[in-house]
Amino acid sequence: MSNPDLGFLWTRFVSTFSPQFSLKIFIKSHNEKVYWLIMDKESPRSVSFRTHRRGERSNLTLHTKDVEAGLPLGRVSQDNPMKIVWKKGFIRLVLVGGILWMLLILLASLLHVWSCQSSISFFSAMCNKDSKVFSMLDSMGFVPKQQSQHRCPIPLADDPDKIVIPKGRTPDEIVKNLTYVMEDEILPDGTQSSPLFGGHQNWSQREESFRLKSNMKVHCGFIRNGGAEMAPADIKYAKKCRFVVASGIFDGYDVPHQPSNLSPRSKKLFCFLMAVDETSLKFIKENVTVTEDSDGGKWVGIWRLVLLKHPPYDEPRRNGKVPKILTHRLFPKAQYSIWIDGKMELIVDPLLILERYLWCGKHTFAISQHKHHRNIYEEADSNKRRKRYARPLIDLHMKIYRYEGLEPWNSTKKTISDVPEGAIIIREHTAMSNLFSCLWFNEVNLFTPRDQLSFGYVVYRLGDLFRFFMFPNCEYNSLFVLHPHIREHSSRIEWVTNWNQLKGNGTISNKGKDWDQANANNGNLIESRGGLGLWTPYPANLDSVVLPPVDRTSKAG
Repeated sequence: MSNPDLGFLWTRFVSTFSPQFSLKIFIKSHNEKVYWLIMDKESPRSVSFRTHRRGERSNLTLHTKDVEAGLPLGRVSQDNPMKIVWKKGFIRLVLVGGILWMLLILLASLLHVWSCQSSISFFSAMCNKDSKVFSMLDSMGFVPKQQSQHRCPIPLADDPDKIVIPKGRTPDEIVKNLTYVMEDEILPDGTQSSPLFGGHQNWSQREESFRLKSNMKVHCGFIRNGGAEMAPADIKYAKKCRFVVASGIFDGYDVPHQPSNLSPRSKKLFCFLMAVDETSLKFIKENVTVTEDSDGGKWVGIWRLVLLKHPPYDEPRRNGKVPKILTHRLFPKAQYSIWIDGKMELIVDPLLILERYLWCGKHTFAISQHKHHRNIYEEADSNKRRKRYARPLIDLHMKIYRYEGLEPWNSTKKTISDVPEGAIIIREHTAMSNLFSCLWFNEVNLFTPRDQLSFGYVVYRLGDLFRFFMFPNCEYNSLFVLHPHIREHSSRIEWVTNWNQLKGNGTISNKGKDWDQANANNGNLIESRGGLGLWTPYPANLDSVVLPPVDRTSKAG
């Protein structure tokens, strides 16, 4: 049957089942133009589709084949345009929705980055530099780099092998013999109180500890049966360590980072000791390779893991202050120590560090100044804005210091700053250096665990008798690579804004699981083993004490 006959039969077939349309098809030949005319009986308009491009000729061939095969052209001409429009509309809707969603995410991310640069308290409180989002944005280049003054070259010696290590020890001129309280207090009824790691230091004992004498006995943690016990194998290993690089990880927030640029001499000379609790040890074993030697010592690369059993405090941050501040107590045979926080990777040879910060200037204690703050009261304000600890307890802590005469830092003070950057501490373990560490720790034990708030106070109380080297912050940033925490730390105590919440009568919007685990049987947020000075009646009326105003001249650090 010829093509015209087939088209005529198809037209009659469509007219039979669709009386509202009449379809006329004219086909001259396969190589000639084709015209389709669709006529509506009720609307006599006509639409002509004229193909005049090569691409449309291929479509014509397909339509012609459909006609020859007996396919319903009426469905092709009417349904396909609607489907095409619907598909295009849906695709456009999806694309527009996706673009808007991506713009919203980008806007929120940029707001997060901007909040970390803002000096406005409301926005700076939103910043969390330890979050994975911030780390991802930083790696993508969205976070503005720190200004050049925050990182600078360090005037180091060229070759660790040529450094001459001083013989003997720096002589003790003021405090010659320092001993420690090892047993907890005897109560008035003759019984002994339950042991606390920091002891039950009272106000008069605290005051007496700041009066320097040739022979002194002070509280300095490690009360017998108070917690933080080392295994015998670790005690034996630490006894042979004269030079120590120490660090610590608590509550499983990090894994050890291997130091780089170590000379063969330093590898033989230094012990790299990483204090951990049981939670962190388990976390480290699950995430990195831990090897064990014949004596039972556990190692991650160059780091020997030192397990501290029975954490002495409820709050993980306070537990971390034990190896950080009391390094001389944890490793008593060490003459020199370099403390670095657990999230840091040391990138400078430790011998060069001792040469630069201790031996060149004949110092026994070195620490960096804070990047943003010099005034303790400004640092306290920043801690409240950044939710580092309960706001009413920080205020009480500062009121005690203000009552005891601590003035805000100003340029007339002899110290460069009252606020340190405590992630790196470099020490020779002399009697005076050890006493300062003990007094510093006692303040952390009695009050808030924010050690940066207590450092300047102890310096103020000791005056010119304690000399130390506070080096520029830009050098501090050149000593290490800072890695973000693997997971974020948050405790309910950090979100407390008033006294009712502390006593369990208020509602806290953000309940950190860390505090819940540590205080499963405690109905309120009062620590049971630390910060007791904040709950012991102070021997003076602090109601009239007014904290100095804070200008907030720098970003929250």
